[in-house]
Amino acid sequence: MSAIGAGEDSRQDWDRWWDRFVYWVPWVLLPLSTVLVLAQTGQGPGHRAVALGLTALASAWVLFGHTFAPPARLERLWPAVVYVLGLVALGAVMMAHDIIFLLFAITPFFHAMVLPMPWAFAGVAAASFSLHTSTMGFPGTSTDTPFLQHLGLYAGVIVVQTLAIGGGLVVAQRSAEAHRERAVMVDRLEAALEENAGLHAQLLAQAREAGMLDERQRMAREIHDTLAQGLTGIVTQIQAAQRAGGIDGPALPHVGRALDLARGGLTEARRSVQALRPAQLEDSQLPEALGELTRRWAEESGVRPTLEVTGGRTALSPAIEVSLFRVAQEALTNVAKHANATRVGVTLSYLDDMVLLDIRDDGNGMVSDTANGFGLRSMRQRIRGIGGTVEIESDHGEGTAVSAAVPVIGGAS
Repeated sequence: MSAIGAGEDSRQDWDRWWDRFVYWVPWVLLPLSTVLVLAQTGQGPGHRAVALGLTALASAWVLFGHTFAPPARLERLWPAVVYVLGLVALGAVMMAHDIIFLLFAITPFFHAMVLPMPWAFAGVAAASFSLHTSTMGFPGTSTDTPFLQHLGLYAGVIVVQTLAIGGGLVVAQRSAEAHRERAVMVDRLEAALEENAGLHAQLLAQAREAGMLDERQRMAREIHDTLAQGLTGIVTQIQAAQRAGGIDGPALPHVGRALDLARGGLTEARRSVQALRPAQLEDSQLPEALGELTRRWAEESGVRPTLEVTGGRTALSPAIEVSLFRVAQEALTNVAKHANATRVGVTLSYLDDMVLLDIRDDGNGMVSDTANGFGLRSMRQRIRGIGGTVEIESDHGEGTAVSAAVPVIGGAS
């Protein structure tokens, strides 16, 4: 664990401990002071009954004003002011009845924290005024202490206590605000780190796919420049020999079979080149390639699909273009084979950081065997390899929707 993380955990532990302490202050001091009041000798039943009544009133005030109060209510100014001033007034009345209730009367010093500044100072000052008026008496009411001395001591204690406790509340509130800000910053930092990790993984996936694409292009060039060209030469030479009339008799059927084999090998070589790199993407971008694909598919299937391109075009890496093109190619192939559709729509959408491809039809929908076929598995693996996702929705008799979403990092060119 980092030092920052350890410090944040320690701070959170302290905050939780302090919140529990403030929560339990009245529930420790009120029963304690009540027991001490009732345990006094020489007190009549009436004194004890009033003490119990005041204890019940104070319990209800704290219970519904703080302990069970919704946090949103205490965050509003006037409900919090009413609660703290009521607590101060209850403490004053209880101390007037029995000075031992002074133990409970210090509760407002802690619960004044629910007030914003400078109201918290006012709450502390009110609690201090009530406490010291009950213990020292109001200046001028003492026959043993001169007025000025009594006034200075009375005012000095209240001012010093208010400044000390109020200053502590200021520091605590500022510290709590700073802690909340740090917590927000830590959350944002963690979110940014997670996002960066995801982007890094996507970059690696797209880089890996781009490397594979480069290798496929190299293989396509090698097949085209060597195997295909060689087979083309063989076909040309055999045809020239046939036209020259130099081949006849028993050799003629063998030459014919050799010509057929050479033509078959040339066809397979060209098919391999086409599979390694779509010809539609050689000199054009994805929208144009999809337009050429849908045009040829319409000629073969007799159904003319609609092609829609939305959003501002973003330069895509070859890996993304090839993968999305293959998704469209596979989806349209499945429509032609299985869907018996009358309407087909292809939509390419450029978003800020994503590119989406949707192929929808109104055909028969997929059966379970088709949904788990090799073509769809290959489609998902291909898109997953560049950090994207593929979703397929299909209901029997209601058509099929194939949706591919690929993140575009930094608008790769």
